[in-house]
Amino acid sequence: MTTESASGSCLRRRLGFPLAGLALLGMAGLAEAASPSQWVRSFWPTAKAAGVSRTVYNNALRGFTPDPDVLKKAGSQSEFKMQIWDYLDITVTEDRIIKGRELLTTYASDLAAIEQRYGVDREVLVAIWGIESRYGAVLNDPKIVKSTIRSLATLAYQGGRRAKFGRTQLVAALKILQRGDVTPEAMTGSWAGAMGHTQFIPTTYNAYAVDFDGDGRRDIWNSEVDALGSAGAYLDKMGWRDGQTWGYEVEFTSRFNYGLIRSKTARTLKEWQRRGVRRVGGKAFPRPGDSATLYAPAGAKGPAFLVIKNFSVIKRYNNSNFYAVAVGHLSDRIRGGDGFTKAWPKTERPLTTAEKENLQKLLAARGHYDGPIDGKIGSGSRGAIRDYQLKVGLTPDGMDSIEVLRHLEANR
Repeated sequence: MTTESASGSCLRRRLGFPLAGLALLGMAGLAEAASPSQWVRSFWPTAKAAGVSRTVYNNALRGFTPDPDVLKKAGSQSEFKMQIWDYLDITVTEDRIIKGRELLTTYASDLAAIEQRYGVDREVLVAIWGIESRYGAVLNDPKIVKSTIRSLATLAYQGGRRAKFGRTQLVAALKILQRGDVTPEAMTGSWAGAMGHTQFIPTTYNAYAVDFDGDGRRDIWNSEVDALGSAGAYLDKMGWRDGQTWGYEVEFTSRFNYGLIRSKTARTLKEWQRRGVRRVGGKAFPRPGDSATLYAPAGAKGPAFLVIKNFSVIKRYNNSNFYAVAVGHLSDRIRGGDGFTKAWPKTERPLTTAEKENLQKLLAARGHYDGPIDGKIGSGSRGAIRDYQLKVGLTPDGMDSIEVLRHLEANR
C-alpha cells in the first residue's frame, strides 16, 4: 500500500506489488562514504530512538548487504504509459473472477464477521486481495518475494529519492519485529516493502493491521483472515460507507456538454442527470442525492463513470483511478455482475510526447492554443482540442487522440 499517483501506479498492480519507477539520484553523502556495516552502525540511534531493542536490530540487520535487484528496480524510470483497458485486462481477469467467487464461499463465515464489524463489502475485500497478491499466489513466487528488512535497508542505505521512504518504513518494520508479530525471515514482501496478502507497507501495518483470527499476532503473511480483516479495518477508518457501491457506469445524452468531461466538480447524481448523464441500461440511481464526480478515462469513446465516496476511499489504499476502477469492477464481477456496457477503444494508443507537441503546434497555428509547446496536455490544451473538435464537427471531448492529430495534419 503506497501513495503513488495514478499514472505511476498503473504498473504497480500487475502482479500485486508496487512497480513505481523512481530514479536514484546518487548520494553524495553517507552511502558513498560508508560501507553497509558502517551504515548499519550509524542507523542504530534512529532505530533506538523509535524503541527498537538492540537484539531485534542486530538480528534483523546482521550481515546486511544491499539487494542489487532492489537497486535496479528503484533506479529504473519507465516511460511506458498503460491505458486503463490494458490495466483492467491484467487485473480483472476471468481466472481472478472465478477464484474470487470460490473464496467468497471458502471464507464465508470469516468475511461475514469482517463485514459485520467494519461495514466493508466482502466482495471488495476479496477484490483487493486478488489485485494485491493474486489471492496470495505471489507470496510464494521467489522471483517477486524479498526480505522486507533487506529491501527497505537497501533503499535507506543507497540514498536518492526513495531514501526517506526507506528509512521511515525500515524503522516501522523493525517495530513490527519488536512487537513479535513475525520473524525477520518470515517478514517478506515486494522490493518496495509492501507485505502480505493485502500488501500493507510497514507504517500502514502498524497503524491499521488487526489480529482478526484472535491468535495473538497480526499475521498478514500466513493468516488470510488477519489480512482481510486488516484491509477492512483500514477502509473503515478511511471512511467507507456501508452498503454503498463505488460508482456507476453512465452514458451521455444529446444535451450533455462535453466541456464537463474533465470536470472535477462534484454534483449530485440528480444534477448530473439534469445535465445529460444517465445510468446505463435505463437503471435509476438508488440515492439521487449522493455527491458524485465524472470519470471518463477514454473520453467519449469508452465507458464513463459517476463515482461516489467509496471510490475515493479505495484510492486511499492506492492513489490511482485505474486501481479504484479495477477494485470496484472486480468486486462487481465477483458479486455476479456483468462487464461494462460500452467497449473500450482498444485500438487507440496514447500519443507520444513528440506527437503531443505537434498537436499543440497545429492547434496554435489554427488559433486555438496559446500555451507552451511542451507535450503536456493540461486544461489549456484540452480546451483548445474541444474548440477545434466543435469547429470541425468531432465529438468535443477534449481528448488528445490520434484522430484529432490526424485531422489537424490533414487539414493544415
